Amino acid sequence: MIRLGLCCIFREEPIRFRTITVQTLRKLPRVAQLDRVSEICLDNSKSLLAALTFAHKNSIGAFRILSPFMPRCTHPEVAYTLADLPDRLAITAHLAQANDFRTTHDIRLSFHPDQFIILSSPNPEVVVNSCRELEYQGLLAEQLGADTITIHGGGKYDSKSAALARFADNFGKISSLAQQRLALENDDRIYTVRDLLPVCRELNIPLVYDLHHHRCNPDGLSVAEATSLVIPTWEKVGREPYFHVSSPRHPWGSGPPRPHADYIDPTDFPECWKDLRATVDVEAKAKELAVFRLQDMLSDGNYPACADDCRLGRIKREDQGSHLKN
Repeated sequence: MIRLGLCCIFREEPIRFRTITVQTLRKLPRVAQLDRVSEICLDNSKSLLAALTFAHKNSIGAFRILSPFMPRCTHPEVAYTLADLPDRLAITAHLAQANDFRTTHDIRLSFHPDQFIILSSPNPEVVVNSCRELEYQGLLAEQLGADTITIHGGGKYDSKSAALARFADNFGKISSLAQQRLALENDDRIYTVRDLLPVCRELNIPLVYDLHHHRCNPDGLSVAEATSLVIPTWEKVGREPYFHVSSPRHPWGSGPPRPHADYIDPTDFPECWKDLRATVDVEAKAKELAVFRLQDMLSDGNYPACADDCRLGRIKREDQGSHLKN
């Protein structure tokens, strides 16, 4: 029932996505800029097809597309659209092939833009840039059939309530193409599941439940409680729930908890998720290797999953030595 997702890049599989810096593009005349990004976008469209083929062959049910798939296309100094690119016809054809492939094989696609996408910012320029980036993501998602664009709540600024009120106001500034795909995710420092649920319900935005962030930034809800509160936000928009799972680089209580480990510790996968119809993105440094290992653990059915009723922030680990190494 669980659909495991691979995030953006590969550890060992020779599939690569290219990018380029604004600094490099600045040095080129406009025609050369467009030639360079066109070549990169064409390569990325081919790599996406290869990534989806790999996912299908290995029973990976979801793939998160790297946000700079069309690198720097919204940057004011070097901005471009697909229509500007010399290879636009070939790129468009590959995107259509990717959409057909993910439809045929039921592979779910998503985007997770960078942290600079902040609809709650009090800075109008930041909001304008965020909206511009979300429009690009929405257009690309439409072409590929990606159903989710996940962002965070942003900073606390003056107060959480004021920031989320700004988020709600600025949500109305993006097109329906982006709005209908937008999802909010609880983060590991500021916005919890409890914080985001009211605005998600108000704006009809689903909530991506990141379990690791919840453990780093607890709000009194158990894993099972948070899961049961988040699922209706997805049911309301008629889509399968999205969750994120990761483990800390250092065993819980022995070092900074936020950095991600190479693999998923089996005790970090909730028992209450086992029988759900849901997508779980595996946020681990070992990428496809971590997905394979988690697939094996879930198929065995004998892994020591964490207790659903333990309160976050007070999770007890009897054996920290069970944490998976490289």
